[in-house]
Amino acid sequence: MVDIEKLYVGQVYEVKKIVTDEMVKLFAEATGDKNPVHLDEDFAKNTIFGGRIAHGILSLGIISSVLGTEFPGAGTIYLMQNAKFKRPVYVGEEVTVKLIVKEIDKDKRRVLMDTLVVKENGEYAIEGEALVKV
Repeated sequence: MVDIEKLYVGQVYEVKKIVTDEMVKLFAEATGDKNPVHLDEDFAKNTIFGGRIAHGILSLGIISSVLGTEFPGAGTIYLMQNAKFKRPVYVGEEVTVKLIVKEIDKDKRRVLMDTLVVKENGEYAIEGEALVKV
């Protein structure tokens, strides 16, 4: 269980992740979202993106994996997530998941935080906010 006493407003947690071809293919298989912009390089290079991109929800899934296993950590339960998809994440791209603690309710064991997916060039792919129970 997460020790809520170790969390503080303004705390930042960052971790780098590479969005792999395998991740995209497994996500497509699991969800049934086989949009060719995610799976077919020939198709994708003729789109506004110029190449294959990861599913936006896959990037949110990476945030979820960080929340539940790294920070705040094991046992964390997602209660709410909002997100703006700002830019695509390309297959093979390394992104940084950045979490920033905004509010802590120790009585309810709830934590509100900014959730960001940052591209290699520093631009945001996703800007959002999550409420979790720890």
